[in-house]
Amino acid sequence: MARLTRRNFIQAAGAVATLPMLGSRAFAQEKIKIGFVFLGPIGDFGWTWAHNKGREAVEAALGDMVETVYVENVAEDASAVPVMRDLAQQGCKLIFTTSFGYMDQTIQVASEFPDVKFEHCTGFKRADNVATYNSKFHEGRAVLGTIAGKMSKEGSLGYLGSYKVPEVVLGVNAFCLAAQKQNPAATVKLVMIDSWFDPPKEAAATETLVNLGCDVVTTHTDSPGPLQILEQKGLYGFGQGADMSAFAPNAHLTAIEDIWGPYYIERAQAILDDSWVSMDTWDGMKEGTVVISPYNPVVPGDVVEMADAIQAGYKDGSYDIFTGPIYDQDGVLKVKEGEVMSLGDLAVIDWYVQGVQSA
Repeated sequence: MARLTRRNFIQAAGAVATLPMLGSRAFAQEKIKIGFVFLGPIGDFGWTWAHNKGREAVEAALGDMVETVYVENVAEDASAVPVMRDLAQQGCKLIFTTSFGYMDQTIQVASEFPDVKFEHCTGFKRADNVATYNSKFHEGRAVLGTIAGKMSKEGSLGYLGSYKVPEVVLGVNAFCLAAQKQNPAATVKLVMIDSWFDPPKEAAATETLVNLGCDVVTTHTDSPGPLQILEQKGLYGFGQGADMSAFAPNAHLTAIEDIWGPYYIERAQAILDDSWVSMDTWDGMKEGTVVISPYNPVVPGDVVEMADAIQAGYKDGSYDIFTGPIYDQDGVLKVKEGEVMSLGDLAVIDWYVQGVQSA
């Protein structure tokens, strides 16, 4: 494995460009090179940490057949284009771009390198050499909302979000709906910070939610900073992307863990087998992509049973939090009683359910 950063990837590209073409061809015959573009640092202990664990799983499973490289701390703007382009020029046959904001950049660079395969995480634009993949994080949010609805003393819950994109809107809505099934009067105060990973801003937003009376806060950002604030204040919260209990052993009730390894291995193997095709993959608890961390011992036994029942329901297909009736913030009926929102509708959702309040 080779490690790249935004500071040295251009230097690395220059070094590769000086290699004899014959050597490059010989190297390509020996193993497949796979690139990863990461939003944050691999040590964020959340989103990027989980994706990097997936990368490591590829190396462990496929050994000498592959080489992986990654670039971390890549912004979701035009600066991502030369990073992706560089990975393709270095000989990567498969490139994973691991955040929603890389969508247009991925499509652009993929058009320049038709023989390179690209996989974009949480996006919806595809091409012959661009596949998309996602995780049904909202299934995990339904578990967290159930716990929050039962354990909140006042029914005032907090949600720390990043951007108003479908993934986050789904999370907010699933969390709120699940909490209201346990406490119909529960409300969710929402704060967006316009960033996925900004520990100081995440901590400040958590302080805001606590000051607004929220006694349980869930986060849709990538650092354990919010949990550390909750730990200091004797309140409860949930980890995001990975088990964060080590950072807040008392506050951390459980977490949604993102398990990317099996998917990354499968798609890398497809390159090796010359069987890769562009497709959209959206897996969840049933497939093991969404996993709930061990519960904190402070979670009551009956609440654990409820949470486990939701997990079981998602795995066997008998439960879906997006079953009507569902009303939006203005009280307008959006999903009729007994109807279940389709995956197509969930993938583009841009409205919040009743009970979600902008803080």
